[in-house]
Amino acid sequence: MSLRIEVDHIYMPLIESAPFNKGKSKIYLGAPGNLVAFACRLSFQKGFDGFVSFHSKTKLIEHYEGTLGAHHVGGQLMIINSKAAKKLVDKYFKS
Repeated sequence: MSLRIEVDHIYMPLIESAPFNKGKSKIYLGAPGNLVAFACRLSFQKGFDGFVSFHSKTKLIEHYEGTLGAHHVGGQLMIINSKAAKKLVDKYFKS
């Protein structure tokens, strides 16, 4: 994963799973969600209210809507708003 701090949110130019962690034979469950939750937590820490954006591969748009609570805003652009970000942070980072 790579992250870029923008003026008002965190942008994820890249998030990729290792080859051994793809498909039905993956070794670790929840790794991508955990990485996105990290980006959301960073967004809260930077004062961006959890907002994160990224570009999705077309075939994964519905998947990200369902698993991350992301919103498709046009083209391949996706955003994670405060509500969805809080859910992810709460799920992956126990206080």
